[in-house]
Amino acid sequence: MPRGSPSPFPSGPGQRLRSGRGPVGLRARILVGFLALGLIAGAIGYVGVRNVSLTYDIAARAYDNAVIATSYARAAQADFVALEAMLARDGRAPAASSAAPDGRFPALAEQVEGDLAIVRERAQSAETRAALEAALALFTRWRRAAERADDGAPVAALSAEMREALDVVVNHIAGDAFRAERAARAQVGVIREAGAAATAIGLVLGALVAWLLGRRILGPVAAASAAARGIAAGRLDTPIPAAGSDELGTLLRAMATMRDSIRAMMEREVAARRSAQGRLVDAIEGSREGVMLVDGDGRIVIANRQVAVFLPAAAALLAPGTPAEALARAAGLDLAAEEAELATADGRWLRVARSPMHDGGFVLVLSDITALKRQQAALEEANLRFDAALNNMSQGLCLYDSEHRLLVANRRFYEIYRLDPEVVRPGITFRDLLMQSIAAGNHSPAVTETLLRERLGFVARGEPGTSFQDLADGRVIAISHEPIPGGHWVVTYEDITERRRAEAQITYLARHDGLTGLANRLLLRERVDHALAQCARGGQCALLALDLDGFRAVNESLGHPAGDQVLRQVAERLRACVRETDSVARLGGDEFAVVQTGLERGEDAAALARRVIAALAKPFAVEGQTVELGASVGIALAPRDGATHDALLSHAQLALELCRRERRGAFRFFEPEMDAAAQRRRALETDLKQALEREEFQAAYQPIVEIASGRVVGFEALLRWRHPARGMVSPVEFIPVAEELGLIVPIGAWMLRRACADAAAWPDGIRVAVNVSAVQFRDPALVATVATALADSGLPASRLEIEITESLLLEDEAATGALLHRLRGLGVRIAMDDFGTGYSSLGYLRSFPFDKIKIDQSFIRDLDSKPDSRAIVRAIAALGRSLGMRTTAEGVETGAILEILRTEGCTEAQGYLFSRPCAAERVPALLSTLAQRRIPANAAAA
Repeated sequence: MPRGSPSPFPSGPGQRLRSGRGPVGLRARILVGFLALGLIAGAIGYVGVRNVSLTYDIAARAYDNAVIATSYARAAQADFVALEAMLARDGRAPAASSAAPDGRFPALAEQVEGDLAIVRERAQSAETRAALEAALALFTRWRRAAERADDGAPVAALSAEMREALDVVVNHIAGDAFRAERAARAQVGVIREAGAAATAIGLVLGALVAWLLGRRILGPVAAASAAARGIAAGRLDTPIPAAGSDELGTLLRAMATMRDSIRAMMEREVAARRSAQGRLVDAIEGSREGVMLVDGDGRIVIANRQVAVFLPAAAALLAPGTPAEALARAAGLDLAAEEAELATADGRWLRVARSPMHDGGFVLVLSDITALKRQQAALEEANLRFDAALNNMSQGLCLYDSEHRLLVANRRFYEIYRLDPEVVRPGITFRDLLMQSIAAGNHSPAVTETLLRERLGFVARGEPGTSFQDLADGRVIAISHEPIPGGHWVVTYEDITERRRAEAQITYLARHDGLTGLANRLLLRERVDHALAQCARGGQCALLALDLDGFRAVNESLGHPAGDQVLRQVAERLRACVRETDSVARLGGDEFAVVQTGLERGEDAAALARRVIAALAKPFAVEGQTVELGASVGIALAPRDGATHDALLSHAQLALELCRRERRGAFRFFEPEMDAAAQRRRALETDLKQALEREEFQAAYQPIVEIASGRVVGFEALLRWRHPARGMVSPVEFIPVAEELGLIVPIGAWMLRRACADAAAWPDGIRVAVNVSAVQFRDPALVATVATALADSGLPASRLEIEITESLLLEDEAATGALLHRLRGLGVRIAMDDFGTGYSSLGYLRSFPFDKIKIDQSFIRDLDSKPDSRAIVRAIAALGRSLGMRTTAEGVETGAILEILRTEGCTEAQGYLFSRPCAAERVPALLSTLAQRRIPANAAAA
């Protein structure tokens, strides 16, 4: 029910209708009339009372149905207006929103449906109920459209229809009220006729009764009817006559209540409309967007403050009623475009959106997109930089989507595969791209299907990986495939042809002697192991160790280049002496070895030794001179003299040593009685075991110089043994024994502690390099030993450099790599020593964390006279640069060699050119001396 409130409208003056002194007097008079007229008067009285009661019921029903229905219909209208205002609160027209931000939208919508449902229950005619059903259906459609908010236009149209439907419902309810009033009047007429009949019948008494009834009852009823007509006509200030407490008074009071309720309801509706309009205006004014409403005549209805902020030059044209075209001309707006962008004089960018309204007008929304424009410009700049970086990569790059279609390809990719960018464009499938590559001649037609199957299978697995592709022109391409989220994947292509050639050359040099092309120690070991495996299945093999007699005199008299020529001729003669199944190796200096397989008896080895001695006894022609040499040979037979490479080589060298002492130019087989060397070995072992306790070991330091600046960047710590009787014992003599006995572990630990303690006193930035042997590297406590040496000395880990030899990498690769990474975890630097003399695999350089490559002095000594040595050094230096590793050349003795190293890109040098190894106490003086006489790199040759 509507809630009443004091009416602001005056009730108006009205006379108080007298219906007797009270309800008792009225009834008494009616009773007298009844008694006077007898049965007829009683009947007339009965009819009159009954009709009065009917009139009351009609009026009550009119109030209950008409007033309540009208109240709830007006309440539904007010709630619907609130819904429209709520939807417009975001700064858009009602048709553009889908839900109230505070969540009250569903509650208000349900309240509207509930109000309409009550009105439907109180409807007094079929037309009213039909109008209500239509309004409910239309509201359901409007609510669904508003919640979806797909398009603002349908919601706006439905809003207009809904308001019209609610007006129709209210009109129908008013019509029902009017018809109820007509029914009441008709009933009163019946009563009036009944009274006339009674008067006719009752003659004078009936006339008297009729006159009395007309005065006491019909007059007030007529006044009540007039008041009812005024209320039904919408005149809510119609005065209601005052009455007593009888039935007529009840009727009049009910009519007064109905009038006041309708008036209060109208007042609330007006207040609600004004509140909704206020909220709409507040929402528009509080919006961060510029909002302007233009009516159907093209004039501004309202424009919020933000429009003036965005268009300060046209602020004077924003008053309501101003033609929108005038504003458009002043601000440069295009009112016909649904969406446009506008650059203002103050550097601001605006997006102007136009939304039409149902009355022919439109809403103009101005949004500040300056930040978005700046972001777009920054993104375009970033894209340009990305394209520049992409197209200047040294690698080819392709990006594919989840359907294997090309998204991006850089210029280097087209160059590598010699493809036309106009043909191989983004969108082409991976298979079609492969077909284009085949058509371009990159692959042999014979491998087309195999290539397609392999590459497409690689892609289908969706796993990261690297593969290598040999092109038809001999180039080698490294292909790296990397999946990325979303099913996409990226591929990089790198031409590694030159790297492969360098790696093949270095691999060859790692297994062959750089001077003679013969097998080196590593390859010799493999050949001996292979021969021993054959012996295990039956048969014999022999290992011949030979040494040139008188070769040192050639080097001393004719020089090292002449000695190298002799060594190359020796290699050729040795190759001529052996079969294809035999192998010749150079162990170093003038030492060679021959592996002879498939022996039937020991005499076969003796025959080979004779051929070798005879071949090497012939004169050698060197630089126009004749050089005569000889050769001594020691022979060990397998399996008689040993079942391992080390045993055979040791026994063959024992036989060679005995042969050289007894008679040069001959050969000797190993015999078990040859124990002289073993005795010397045992004596050396005994002295070596006591040397550490007697503190006979010393540390010597040789400087390492940066070629570019000439400054000392570090020292290599070298182990020296000063024996009380033997004097200085060569490391070549005692270190292998120490390794074999396991003594190298405590000796190496002492060397680490000594080197770290000495280096801690040196200037900051100068490193110390310590060699770690393979035996020491297998010690589980090596990492702890290094950490303890660093902690005890206080030397920063970055100033300690651990040097390992290539042979170490041939052992357990996984364990070696793990240990290297643990050392690197301490902060220690890792260097590969004697690079090029063993098995130098590029795979190891890539998988192990090396910081430096040390080039063996065998490649440096004759660098200025041997082009092949220079080519090797150049390849190693380039390899170091590409892998981010420093390169140190060992054995630098002349300025000319230093200049060559600088030219070829070597980073550091070490050798007698700078200093011989010195004791720790001489290091400060040596640093001062070298600082004063730095050898400039560009003047080293002088």
